[in-house]
Amino acid sequence: MMGQMTLEPKLRQHKFTVGMTDGQIASLAELATEVAFDENEVVLLDGQRANAFYLVTQGSVAVELRTPRYVVCVAAVTAESAFGWSALLDQQDTAFQVRAREHTTALRLDGPRLRALCRKDPALGVEILHRTLQLVAGRVRSTEIRFAEMCGVKV
Repeated sequence: MMGQMTLEPKLRQHKFTVGMTDGQIASLAELATEVAFDENEVVLLDGQRANAFYLVTQGSVAVELRTPRYVVCVAAVTAESAFGWSALLDQQDTAFQVRAREHTTALRLDGPRLRALCRKDPALGVEILHRTLQLVAGRVRSTEIRFAEMCGVKV
């Protein structure tokens, strides 16, 4: 784990947080740790309680729909994007499996502490939720396209 002071520049430069105030970045840095995943390492299991929000800094992960017979990659999350948004919701399980496609680094924001911070600092909460909603909308759209392609629908 790195100290929070060294994570502030990484947070400030990340596409998800760009434009946030210095105070908001400092608050997020208090919740952040830097993590790394090896190629093919499962980061989140579907059905697992979501407890962290991840800002990918390098590499990429696959968001996968897993069944007993097959696994389908629904979306790839690359550097400068994020995953684990279910951690912003109370008592929410992860819907998809997330697996590292290559060596990947990310800033991990503790979910329960992030939810508490959003309630304590409503301006930051609005920023986080607005940015997360944009992220979710993009993910839903890519999922729709992926399933349409699987069904043979021209997109």
